[in-house]
Amino acid sequence: MAARRISTVLSRSLSLPTAAASLGRRYGFGSRMHRFSTAAAVLEQPITPPVQINYTKLLINGQFVDSASGKTFPTLDPRTGEVIAHVAEGDKEDINRAVSAARKAFDEGPWPKMSAYERSRIILRFADLVEKNIEELAQLETWDNGKPYQQALTAELPMFVRLFHYYAGWADKIHGLTVPADGPHHVQVLHEPIGVAGQIIPWNFPLLMFAWKVGPALACGNTVVLKTAEQTPLTALYVAKLFHEAGLPDGVLNIVSGFGPTAGAALASHMDVDKLAFTGSTETGKIVLELAARSNLKPVTLELGGKSPFIICEDADIDRAVELAHFALFFNQGQCCCAGSRTFVHEKIYDKFIAKAKARALKRTVGDPFKKEIEQGPQIDSEQFEKVLRYIKSGIDSNATLECGGERVGSKGYFVQPTVFSNVQDDMLIAQDEIFGPVQSIFKFKDIDEVIRRANATRYGLAAGVFTSNIETANTLSRGLRAGTVWVNCFDVFDAGIPFGGYKMSGIGREKGIYSLNNYLQVKAVVTPLKNPAWL
Repeated sequence: MAARRISTVLSRSLSLPTAAASLGRRYGFGSRMHRFSTAAAVLEQPITPPVQINYTKLLINGQFVDSASGKTFPTLDPRTGEVIAHVAEGDKEDINRAVSAARKAFDEGPWPKMSAYERSRIILRFADLVEKNIEELAQLETWDNGKPYQQALTAELPMFVRLFHYYAGWADKIHGLTVPADGPHHVQVLHEPIGVAGQIIPWNFPLLMFAWKVGPALACGNTVVLKTAEQTPLTALYVAKLFHEAGLPDGVLNIVSGFGPTAGAALASHMDVDKLAFTGSTETGKIVLELAARSNLKPVTLELGGKSPFIICEDADIDRAVELAHFALFFNQGQCCCAGSRTFVHEKIYDKFIAKAKARALKRTVGDPFKKEIEQGPQIDSEQFEKVLRYIKSGIDSNATLECGGERVGSKGYFVQPTVFSNVQDDMLIAQDEIFGPVQSIFKFKDIDEVIRRANATRYGLAAGVFTSNIETANTLSRGLRAGTVWVNCFDVFDAGIPFGGYKMSGIGREKGIYSLNNYLQVKAVVTPLKNPAWL
């Protein structure tokens, strides 16, 4: 399963006969995906997944332990708002314990000292164990997060495995340089592990964000303290246990579940953490960056928010453009930092596009994400649910045209109707802010110069999408858009080797690919004199 081309699972491209047909074949629910069964699906008794929750404590120095305070917090099922399990609540003291373990493992332990080949073998054994437990992990991810089970099982978990295969392959291929000097000196440039890496991951893709951060850090020989999102702590603890089964030495990977103002702040400001990586909102990213600077000036990688434009040109096949734009926004309940949340449509096809986009949203199935026919599960929690509804109200109050949706689904859990706004103006809040929910805002544009200017008129610059059959138009737009990724006639293609990150307030640095290794390496120049060298 992990060997399949992952990008085709998470993307919709022009090479497919139709996006809908491809999705049906891959996920095994065919034509049922377009049946509008929202109310019935939500009102039925939710499915209880057959997975045991065995890991709810902190993982420090290879052992599952209670928090120092003894406190726990509930992790909730977003389908119902009911408690799944109580998880150890780490805070500053637990971060101190975890960092101490990571420091000892780096300074005295075998991990950075063992051969890179042996490190790669441990990472590969871990990936194999994940594949053996893939169904349980997918069930746990859906239960804790609310994303469709088929998405977790057939797309995200295989991609997780692929990422660790990728980084295992890099482990013994990281090397330095020799540099010619102007005089009789031998110059080596060494690439060394940076030390203890602090990592803070979000709730929208818990396992994938674990892989994006832990994979390169371990491949480079570092040790890690990772704080999970308080909404979704369960799968990180599970896979960390599998890592130790694969032979990872104690203290190399430490997992602390807890809250941002306590555990997160302690990690960001810790004087013995050598590197920090954070994925989350731009607002929190600013705080993380400040804490890192005020402590020991540790380098920080940030992958933050977005308000990505998705531009549909006048030469577009409207049916395929509608499907791709729908996917770009509604995937993962709209809880995607790079979601195509500003849909720009050329004025000549605007009215036809609106009608078809509305019809597609009305067909979107919302309900229990463990059901095969369901495309959209609940939002992550009550806070995000209420935030989405507030933005919908803002759009209505701003006189954008509500084409469909706009309300909650059912009376239990955090389900929101797929919502489409037309006649959206650039100065509206729904046009400027990251909503992080199933709300599609559709704009009208006249020409390429105008849409480039408007697409770039945002504080974000994470991603963009272009839909056109004209290569010159595609080239003009892809070079003109100020974004870290531009997808042309596809969206959400996340191969392991493709770098991901943003311009402007969408972040600092890149994740995935060869560029991610730079985040976890120090560069050292070693210069020694040469006596009577035969050559320079």
